[in-house]
Amino acid sequence: MTQADIAAQNIANPAAFPSFELLSNEDVPALGVSIAEYRHSKTGASHYHIASDNPENVFLVALRTVPKDSTGVAHILEHTALCGSEKYPVRDPFFMMIRRSLNSFMNAFTSSDWTAYPFASSNRKDFENLLQVYLDAVFFSRLHPLDFAQEGHRLEFKDPKDPNSELEFKGVVFNEMKGAMSSVPSQLWQTLCKYLFPSTTYHYNSGGDPEAIPDLSYEQLQSFYQSHYHPSNAIFMTFGDIPAAEHQARFEDLALNRFEALNTHIAVGDEKRYHAPLRVQESYPLPPSEDTADKTHVVVAWLMGKSTELETQLEAQLLAGVLLDNSASPLLHALETSSLGSAPSPMCGLEDSMREMVFACGVEGSNVSSADEVEKLILDTLKNVVENGIPKEDVDAVLHQLELRQREIGGDGYPYGLQLILTALGSATHRGKPIELLNLDPALQAIRAKTASPDYIKQLAQNLLDNPHRVTLVMSPDQQIQARAEQAEKDRLNALKTTLSDEQKQQIIEQTAALAERQTMEEDESILPKVTLQDVPLDTPALQFDTAQFGNLPYTQYGRGTNGLVYQQLLISLPELTEHELSLLSIYTLVATELGLGEQSYLQVQARQAQVCGGISAYTTMRGGINDEQETQAYLVLSSKALLRNAKEQAKLMRDTLEQLRFDEFERLKELIAQLKGRRESAITGNGHGLAMSAASAGMSPIAKVNEELGGLSGIRLLKQLSTRIENKESLAGLAGELAVIHQKMLASSKELLIIAEDDQLQSLCSDLAPIWQDFNNDPLSSFGLPKLRAVNKEFWLANSQVNFCAKAYPTVPSGHPDAPVLTVLAVYLRNGYLHRAIREQGGAYGGGASQDSNIAAFRFYSYRDPRLQETLEDFDKSIAWMLNTEVSAQGLEEAILGVVGSIDKPGSPAGEAKQDYHSNIFGRTIAERRLFRQRVLTVSAEDLIRVCERYFSNTEASIAIVSNETKAEALSGWIAQQGLSIQRL
Repeated sequence: MTQADIAAQNIANPAAFPSFELLSNEDVPALGVSIAEYRHSKTGASHYHIASDNPENVFLVALRTVPKDSTGVAHILEHTALCGSEKYPVRDPFFMMIRRSLNSFMNAFTSSDWTAYPFASSNRKDFENLLQVYLDAVFFSRLHPLDFAQEGHRLEFKDPKDPNSELEFKGVVFNEMKGAMSSVPSQLWQTLCKYLFPSTTYHYNSGGDPEAIPDLSYEQLQSFYQSHYHPSNAIFMTFGDIPAAEHQARFEDLALNRFEALNTHIAVGDEKRYHAPLRVQESYPLPPSEDTADKTHVVVAWLMGKSTELETQLEAQLLAGVLLDNSASPLLHALETSSLGSAPSPMCGLEDSMREMVFACGVEGSNVSSADEVEKLILDTLKNVVENGIPKEDVDAVLHQLELRQREIGGDGYPYGLQLILTALGSATHRGKPIELLNLDPALQAIRAKTASPDYIKQLAQNLLDNPHRVTLVMSPDQQIQARAEQAEKDRLNALKTTLSDEQKQQIIEQTAALAERQTMEEDESILPKVTLQDVPLDTPALQFDTAQFGNLPYTQYGRGTNGLVYQQLLISLPELTEHELSLLSIYTLVATELGLGEQSYLQVQARQAQVCGGISAYTTMRGGINDEQETQAYLVLSSKALLRNAKEQAKLMRDTLEQLRFDEFERLKELIAQLKGRRESAITGNGHGLAMSAASAGMSPIAKVNEELGGLSGIRLLKQLSTRIENKESLAGLAGELAVIHQKMLASSKELLIIAEDDQLQSLCSDLAPIWQDFNNDPLSSFGLPKLRAVNKEFWLANSQVNFCAKAYPTVPSGHPDAPVLTVLAVYLRNGYLHRAIREQGGAYGGGASQDSNIAAFRFYSYRDPRLQETLEDFDKSIAWMLNTEVSAQGLEEAILGVVGSIDKPGSPAGEAKQDYHSNIFGRTIAERRLFRQRVLTVSAEDLIRVCERYFSNTEASIAIVSNETKAEALSGWIAQQGLSIQRL
């Protein structure tokens, strides 16, 4: 019997292990899976199994966690539970297992009302290893007080041995949440929830408010664990080709047999409903150097019905889609074109994972004085929908988008099985019917029938207008609030210090010393299960593809299991561009699919896109040479996906997008740039380490410089300057003209096409597409090139962040060089052996590590949401010294190699794997080159690690980039000058 036969048998046979009972089983033809629900007879634990022939098996166990304050108890418990358990009493089994595994995903999440522990692996031995560690961590965690101090919060003296020095708060989650709450969208959402949910758990910050986190005691953490981390409160979810009964046998043996039923019923209650709308105003921090004008956020939000009622949820999704799906949708159009703000709010949309759903909309870049008008604009738009309805074709387009999202097989970010599990988890948490959420077709058909009535959407909009549980939030900038918060923390610590007895001060000193000793203690990792290099597949499988031509347009086709979707990408060789044109590329790719086509306005095109495909986008892809980072190769990619029935219209839309694109919609152009500026600015604190690495590496190669200028901090600054400049109408018209010139250069360049679809549909599909793509090509007039570059950068960037992001970069080699695989392994070895302990555990940053980027030939060190700065840069240097002066561990080397191979072999979606293969090939990374790189990784030796460390880091000046804030820059002004760092403002 083949593996496929066994998998098919598993799908057909949902039999339960004796300690479980089968409650329901349902086939989902649209997804090619079956879903069964089980209950553990003794404890009542739920198990949902999604049976599939996919060998990437996924496990998740979730606990309903319902905090009653903002101390972050659920979040800190998520971290601390992974720091050692009954069977595995080592300090850090979670991170140790990451190093000893071939997992394709390992993590833990804290949501607003659940905490989940998921992993995925295509290796059966590895899956079993991870299952043992996860179940022991969740149900038999030891919760050591020092782990709580490390992960949650603790007091330390600035000089650890001097009780007369300043007192400080430290802790990984404490610093993580300082970073998270530096994000304006995070502050908006948390403040909205505070008022939308006056009495339930969503009123509180489940991640933890940095001001409240120090209030949490170790005893409260233990109590929360005992009441919430019990099988009676647990939801097990699995996906893949391992039978449900086999999973259940392991659950029973490893955990469930030791528990009795828990009488406590943990659930989120119904929110008390307002009888009248509420208007509130709060503030968010803005750096003193920035002007407060046009920086206010105005958001209107409603508390809607229960997410566990499928019809209610689908109606909310339909209404949100009709109102906000694209720029032709009435509410999004009103918000985008209004002069009351610079762009729609990042809060726009439907949140449907909580027990009761939230619909929100609004604007950013507004003023407090405009709040009434913004609210009126939103309500008047809804009234217009009630009076005039929505065209039937626009409603059908939203249903089309829901169908496409339901049908698409993902897996390029999270594993596909995990995506399905997370879709169902919210409903399972609230004891709904999660199977219904995955088998949407019957419910979509019922909704589609209702939309035949022109009054259906009108009534949904009327229901929203009639809903009095509405909050209008006005969030205005305050240049002093951050300084006041920092001073309040200092005052709190000073006041606390005055109350400490000599004995309590000594306890703090002793705890600091004990934690430091614990963090450097060598532990017996052999008690943990592991995979070895013998468990690694011998080679990377090659994907099958064919090449042909539509006239003079070459195309490549892949037959993949896409579940009825068609993916098309048109690649255009980037032509020669001036330096100024190059700086506009990110604007060009943004607007290329957002403007009008020929006689059609952008609004008509947006509606057409929604009817035809599941998204169309343009982006540039650039890489250095495989043997020379100074060489450059680059493409513009026009990419889309559609259901098979729409493939011809999809291709026509793509060709029209290139041939008929118009640049005369000036106001639309201005709106798009304002929206992009808002998105890029609000994402800084979420990707601060990536931005710091980009800035530090910007001098390493021509591609590195372009990447920084388009997508890095320099790019954000250029975007802000451009946004200000085009307030002038002549400048705006000039920009449109410049973009039109770039577009004409693109059209004149050579092109090639990628097509991905079901294997048995490719032949007829290509016949259908041939007349559309026939002869759509040109001989290149010029080729893209960039001047050579190898320079040192040293920059200190000022941002609106409470924490720091540090990066240091060294010039190395591209992927074809024999040292590139060694450097890739070295990065993992340094992270595992030194950087994780020094930067995260001891330094208190949320994350830190190193990476080799062979595309730009650079080795980068980084830290993420880091309370330290100078000390972290010193730790980067110390890691190199440690490498050169410490014997290489054979086990550590094997773990580093496993980590690299695991990332190389990580499965993606069927379409995503084909795209990755195709793009690798066109950039010269053939399957032979990739296999050679992987083989070199597998043969890296201890001597290799030492050799490359000496060769690339000794006596080499490093580039440095830091993302921090003005207060830190002022305090370190002398050091910044001494280091030769230039201050950079956004």
